[in-house]
Amino acid sequence: MSTKSSGGSFAPLAQPVFAVLWAATVLGNTGSFMRDVASSWLMTDLSASPAAVALVQAAGTLPIFLLAIPAGVLTDILDRRKFLIAVQILLASVSVSLMVLANTGMLSISALIGLTFLGGIGAALMGPTWQAIVPELVKREDVKSAVALNSLGINIARSIGPAAGGLLLAAFGAGVTYGADVASYLVVIAALVWWPRAKNTNDALAEGFFGAFRAGLRYTRASKPLHVVLLRAAIFFAFASAIWALLPLVARELLGGDAGFYGILLGAIGAGAIGGALLMPKLRERLNADGLLLGAAVITALVMGALSFAPPKWVAIIVLLFLGGAWITALTTLNGAAQAVLPNWVRGRGLAVYLTVFNGAMTAGSLGWGAVGEAAGVPGALLIGAVGLLIAGFIMHRLKLPAGDADMVPSNHWPEPLVAEPIAHDRGPVLILIEYHVEKHHRTAFLHALDEMSHERRRDGAYGWGVTEDSADPQKIVEWFMVESWAEHLRQHKRVSNADADLQGQVLAYHSGTDKPVVRHFLTINRPGAA
Repeated sequence: MSTKSSGGSFAPLAQPVFAVLWAATVLGNTGSFMRDVASSWLMTDLSASPAAVALVQAAGTLPIFLLAIPAGVLTDILDRRKFLIAVQILLASVSVSLMVLANTGMLSISALIGLTFLGGIGAALMGPTWQAIVPELVKREDVKSAVALNSLGINIARSIGPAAGGLLLAAFGAGVTYGADVASYLVVIAALVWWPRAKNTNDALAEGFFGAFRAGLRYTRASKPLHVVLLRAAIFFAFASAIWALLPLVARELLGGDAGFYGILLGAIGAGAIGGALLMPKLRERLNADGLLLGAAVITALVMGALSFAPPKWVAIIVLLFLGGAWITALTTLNGAAQAVLPNWVRGRGLAVYLTVFNGAMTAGSLGWGAVGEAAGVPGALLIGAVGLLIAGFIMHRLKLPAGDADMVPSNHWPEPLVAEPIAHDRGPVLILIEYHVEKHHRTAFLHALDEMSHERRRDGAYGWGVTEDSADPQKIVEWFMVESWAEHLRQHKRVSNADADLQGQVLAYHSGTDKPVVRHFLTINRPGAA
């Protein structure tokens, strides 16, 4: 089936369910940005300390770092519509609490940080789920366009929300700003309640929470291409977080602005991100992923350096437009690289790991740059961050992002395992033995190919892997791997991709037997009376 969009970039908006939820999401994100502006600016009223101001940023991102992977698991095992409604209610409750405390004059530093942390929990639970529901809302050929529209929607909210939040904050105070955020959540909840989502079907091989959690971690640990993406993301965002952590103080102390001006600065970043998203197709024609990421690092560093010299306000607005374009370039490049190396069965959990690294780098960076700002001042911290980002950008450019051209579609080429009688799904562990016959002159090449395939075994569910030879006949080589249960091995059959099948074909090319390699499955015996 073709995956080409049926009606261009905006085709998903012709499908009513997607259009309603997309519009509600834009409104909800707009409210969230308004809340964040109010919270960041209020912290500068409560404390002028750079560390305290940066702590608000850290409180919002730390829960995503801690909970993104569990959230990815919950996305796969719960009813997504009900789960999203519950999360929206949590976020609305946070904003109601902020509104009441702001109106009564009882909002303290600890309360602001604590409620920001709760809001971060809601964001952590919501992020993977919003990404996962896209294929349910549009036709298969429109999925890519729908993902792009979601990114566009976030940046529309980023361009409107901060500016609107800053203006409301300056004109009516924090209570009204938080109240506007509460109203946006009510709209999102109404849209989710309206969504006529089909009920989940029962799957005999459905994963439980802890099993799915372990499977996601196993895949992440064994995927070398994903490791490259995670490292590149961690380095970039650790340095680039300096501008986000210190921007409220840049607006107030270096540029002499008020809450409205701070909102305008954030709006400029959002507008720049929209412009960057629209230019992205042209940029991709000229630069590969590594070139785009290096360009984003250079522009971000130049913007940080420019702001450290306290330029005129109009200059700051212009340079932040470039920051927005660089930021969306880095986000889409790294997220796209992560998406390209993940198969569908673990996509939510793999992206959750990516979000964990992203928000961990942002959290650690926010705390670190707050401390640097305390010691060296805000201009000094920005200059140090800019130089560090430039150096790291050129060094990391040598570590190339994965091309992501492997075919991750399930191959379904493994035959069903032979069993004498039905086996309980929870029985295990299971030991799988595969017996090859390899001639001596092919042994080194065979073992190299088999070592490459070991990563595939571990990614798809094995927690142990090894290779042995027959002492009486060294040409008889046995590959073995273990999975935690019979159900997990059956899932393993469904996870093997076409790229994995090609790799297995390379291994089989060295097998010199007249028949296919012999495959045996061994189950643990629960002995009566055994401890």
